[in-house]
Amino acid sequence: MSQTVLYDVSEGVATITLNRPDAMNSLTVEMKVALREAVTRAAGDDAARSMVLTGSGRAFCAGQDLREHAENLEAGRGLADTVKDHYNPIVRTIAEMPKPVIAAVNGVAAGAGASLAFACDLRVAAEKASFATAFTKIGLAPDSGMSWTLQRLVGRAKAAELLMLGDPVRADRALELGLVTQVVPGDELESAVRALAIRLAAGPTTAYHAVKQALDHAATHDLPSALEKEAELQDLCAKTSDHQNATASFLKKEQPIFQGR
Repeated sequence: MSQTVLYDVSEGVATITLNRPDAMNSLTVEMKVALREAVTRAAGDDAARSMVLTGSGRAFCAGQDLREHAENLEAGRGLADTVKDHYNPIVRTIAEMPKPVIAAVNGVAAGAGASLAFACDLRVAAEKASFATAFTKIGLAPDSGMSWTLQRLVGRAKAAELLMLGDPVRADRALELGLVTQVVPGDELESAVRALAIRLAAGPTTAYHAVKQALDHAATHDLPSALEKEAELQDLCAKTSDHQNATASFLKKEQPIFQGR
């Protein structure tokens, strides 16, 4: 795997680190291919029951590498199919992953970098982190799922404002808007995210996946359809060892131990 994206698993947590710190982790083709491979690996890794996505250095991810993008424009290649070939598969894999995903936003998350964070289930940000949609600043429309994720986080009106104006949103304001789950001092980010990821890794993995599926379904369907989907997912979860053992533990007044199955 390319050293621009690092992959590690310990204590049930897969950690993927964007690793071009000198370029604020901006995304080249090499890096996007490596990230696509890494998230696919995490999704199917039985040793990982939760995932963390973060960046090295002072940025989470500054989005598309504009030097590479400019070269494509000059060569007449336009976007070089990167949205369909790279960004879309990466975002779908993160969003549809059958385990919880946390974005540890250590610094700037801009453009596609912000989209990656928004695609995660939870976002923990350092106090100095910031988010910027950025696309209209260079005359582009949103991509990497931001038109879908952002308005579900903050509502359509605020999403339109953030997308059209493109102004940075500091961590404290992001917390007020509901863009992030938690804001912590920068030197506490790693430990805070680690504790949360381990907690999720020790939880009922199938039930967490069911939560993601139920929310996604309900976002685009009516109430009767959502009720049917909930019934389907409850039947699935009811058959798991985790549910059966947790029910028995409750009756015994014991703390359940989840195995993720």
